[in-house]
Amino acid sequence: MHRLQWDGIFGNWETLLLATDQKGTIDYTRMSDEIDALVSSAPNGIYSNGTAGEFYTQTEDEFDRISLLLSEKCEKAKVPFQIGVSHMSPQISLERLRRTRDLRPCAVQVILPDWFPVTRDEAVVFLQTMEAEAGGISLILYNPPHAKWQLQPEDWGELKKQIPSLAGVKVADQYGSKEWYGRLRKSAEGLSVFIPGHHLASGIQGGARGAYSNMACLNPFAAQRWFELTQTDMEAALELESRVNRFMQECITPFITGFRYPNHACDRFMALVGGWADVGAKLRWPYRSIPEELVAPTRQKVKAIIPEFCFP
Repeated sequence: MHRLQWDGIFGNWETLLLATDQKGTIDYTRMSDEIDALVSSAPNGIYSNGTAGEFYTQTEDEFDRISLLLSEKCEKAKVPFQIGVSHMSPQISLERLRRTRDLRPCAVQVILPDWFPVTRDEAVVFLQTMEAEAGGISLILYNPPHAKWQLQPEDWGELKKQIPSLAGVKVADQYGSKEWYGRLRKSAEGLSVFIPGHHLASGIQGGARGAYSNMACLNPFAAQRWFELTQTDMEAALELESRVNRFMQECITPFITGFRYPNHACDRFMALVGGWADVGAKLRWPYRSIPEELVAPTRQKVKAIIPEFCFP
């Protein structure tokens, strides 16, 4: 696959969820079927080994098998793909990058070392080393809400000056903040900024380029149609976003804020609600999973609030 620069990275990128059995063993046949479903949704791109891919639980053999599987299928289908080489250990992340280069991803996603928060200088050294080993493959910096250093728009701009191959960032936005999005626009030169999937329309209107989409966990076909709607009818896309956020606030966010389930439990649960892929209900040990008996009532909420995300 050809490498992408920042201006070629946009739109709806869909995550490859880990598919596991009740004991947490990865089922590669079901993951293969999942990739086929994602490919058939004609997304702007697919990425592996993000939070929903439970990259931090994977052995190196598992990481290699998943990366190879995604690369082979996306190359055949001519769908752009990124591979997450993230790990809490910078040494393991670097080795994952070295083993990934020959798979020819469009870009690779990385996190900053996360056992102890890095200084700005240490972040630069880390990213410069990853850049040198990437051999011209663009870097995407993933800075999730639980990262120990929460980057601000000005931080991205400073890092970009020292890391030329840094093509994008995946961040939590300040939803509805004109001030924050103004800072984004000032600091995003040469960067493709991706925001949470349920903020897709307003994020693009504010200056973001797209989303590594949690809404694609619910329905990758609908998530792609929503992005395309932002390009032709922003008013309608924003109206849909208002209902998407109502669904999230009523049906998904309480699992995180009230019951302390991890974010990736919600991603897995949304895939069960959507029913488009058989990824299984159980996260890998030791994380808790949302009970399966809640799938049916949540599916009814989808039908009532955002029928665009229902499957027939």
